[in-house]
Amino acid sequence: MRIPRIYLPSRLEPNHLVELNERPFQHVIKVLRLKINSKLILFDGFGNEYSAVLTEINKKNAFAKIENAINTNTESNLIIHLGLGISKGERMDYAIQKSVELGVNEITPLFTEHCVVNLDEKRINKRLLHWQGIIISACEQCGRNFIPILNQPVSLTNWSSNRNELCLILDPLASNSFKTIKPESESVNLIIGPEGGLSSDEIAELNLKDNYYPVKFGPRILRTETAAVSVITAIQLLWGDLL
Repeated sequence: MRIPRIYLPSRLEPNHLVELNERPFQHVIKVLRLKINSKLILFDGFGNEYSAVLTEINKKNAFAKIENAINTNTESNLIIHLGLGISKGERMDYAIQKSVELGVNEITPLFTEHCVVNLDEKRINKRLLHWQGIIISACEQCGRNFIPILNQPVSLTNWSSNRNELCLILDPLASNSFKTIKPESESVNLIIGPEGGLSSDEIAELNLKDNYYPVKFGPRILRTETAAVSVITAIQLLWGDLL
């Protein structure tokens, strides 16, 4: 069995004993049913990764001893900030999960004209906790040691207003293709609309900003979750670390 990777938001050092409680305990003990002396890989979300061994199991927590540092780097050279129109339930979850697996560094959920999801402050906080859990699980699964940033949801008009990097807007009516655009730096912003896409007014408004380019992705109109996976894969193939 593959050695489980577990995210712990705490300081990790060799020969130290760390506690696994709540989420990691549930995953390691209740789901995977690991026993004492089982091997683990622990990471802190800031690039540090360690081998560890399970040393103690109690009713509500467990402990692992950290062994050696593991020197791995699974981060792409391409920095991708994804602005993702908020879509319903599993579609949004899937888009976030796969985007993280493909190397996205930052995600900003966007309220757009065609957004059909209504979120008050309480529901926003609940959704953010849910999406953060998806991001962490995706990092554990795919081998990333850095946890991507999840920003507070904002309206599309407030998206990336202080950024100068290339910003690509997915638009099925655009004339540009990804092959015709080359980023001048290793940073790319990408805007993908929700179900129903971005409105013509939204695209027109974004076109007025510097470094914003509508881009067409093939002859077919993709669902929002399919678009996120496909476009990020293409970007990583063109400019990133997918060969």
